Order: sequence, then structure tokens, then C-alpha cells
Amino acid sequence: METRIDEVAEGIYRVSTYVPEIAPPAGFTFNQFLIDAEEPLIFHTGMRSLFPAVAEAIRQVVPLERLRWVTFGHVEADECGAMNEFLAAAPRAEVAHNTLGCLVSLNDLADRPPVPMDDGEVLDLGGRQVRRRRVRNLNTPHVPHGWEARVLFEEETRTLFCGDLFTHLGNGPAVTEEDLVEAALRSEELFRQTSCLTAATAALRSLAELRPRTLAVMHGSSYRGDGAAALTALADAMEERFGPESEFAAKPSVLANPHP
Repeated sequence: METRIDEVAEGIYRVSTYVPEIAPPAGFTFNQFLIDAEEPLIFHTGMRSLFPAVAEAIRQVVPLERLRWVTFGHVEADECGAMNEFLAAAPRAEVAHNTLGCLVSLNDLADRPPVPMDDGEVLDLGGRQVRRRRVRNLNTPHVPHGWEARVLFEEETRTLFCGDLFTHLGNGPAVTEEDLVEAALRSEELFRQTSCLTAATAALRSLAELRPRTLAVMHGSSYRGDGAAALTALADAMEERFGPESEFAAKPSVLANPHP
């Protein structure tokens, strides 16, 4: 495995680990995103096994002990498996997640009490010494999966931390201006990761109203360009490719039988 760090928007860094053994021959990436702010924030922690490599990459930008906020999209190993390792390494760090996620999981799982966030609530990352950053919590229940699913929107650079949305295979560039929709559809056909097509397309169209310039994708390349058009195109294509929903839901995930 290799872990690299690249700036995908001003002051926002993608930490990416490529795992060729997942979905070969293309392989798969696991990405975390660091916002370099007065109160630095990480979105996704990676699995516990990735913590040493991810921590070393973060240290290239900020001292790990300065990390202030640990955030992620939903409760899953690749999203928050190393949550408590980060809390141990950064004495001032706190987990911030939506209220539902805190109630159903994180109040018990996190070694320090998490900070609950309402839908639309803004987390101010400070700005006296480093350029001011504000991230907005947007709840997206069951999209792409997880009752407590949410995304974050960084207002200064208009970066949408969209988690598993736009997941695709391979070890592409850190950021691209190429269309990601077809690659995301091929991945969905393999993994069957999206919970409810109707909820997903409604959420995608709602997120398009933010008009993001960068899509910080957890698995695969981040996207720079017309984020609203990309989100809308993915919603349209999912409806066309995977409807009627009942037929597509009956198709198994490639992960359902990984060793045929």
C-alpha cells in the first residue's frame, strides 16, 4: 500500500492510500481530507490499520497534536475506525458529528464525548492566524448509506466533503476535471452501496444547490469543476441506470460473495 498527500483545494489536503487488492485489477483508494485552519479538521479517519500512515501524512502539513476536530460522514470502519487513535494523539481534539450519530453510536464509541451538530449548523475553525474556515453540517440520512449519514461543506473554498458519493475504482490523480459520473455508476453496479435510490437522487439535487467547486471524494479522485452539474448528472444517471428501483435492489453486491 502507498499513502500520499496532495492539496486538492486551497488549504485542503487529500490523504490517499491505494489498496490494489480491493476490486482488482483496478484497486481502490481510501481517502481522508485535512483542512489546514487555526483549528485543523480531518474528515474521515481511515481504518485503525491505516492510522500510522495517515498520521505521518498529516504531520507534513500540521503537527498531529494540533488537530482540533475529527469528523466523518457516517459510522463505518473506513470513516471512523481510527477515531480514538486521533483523540489519543491530539489532546484538544473532539469528534463532531450530527446529533443522531452521536445519540445512536458515538456517545458510546468515542473516548471523549462528541459534539452534536444540527442540520445546517456551522463549525467555525477560527481565523486569527490562519485563513478563516467554516464547515456546514448537512444531514443526508441513508444517502449513500447509514441512518446517521451526513456531508460537510467548507464555505470559503466551496468544497463539499461528500464521503462515499461518487465512489469509483482505481488509483487516479489526486484531483481531476474529468467526468466522474460513469465511473461512479460502474462502482455502484459492483458494490450496491447506495441505500435508497429515491432518497439518493433527492439528496444529490439538494446538494447541487450549494454549487460546490470541489468534490472531495472519499474513494477515488476528487473533482474540480462545476460540482452542481456533476451532482445533478449523477442523480439523473442513477435514475436512468438503476430504475425501476425494485429490479436493481435485487442484484447482489460483488462483496456479498467475495470468494466464489
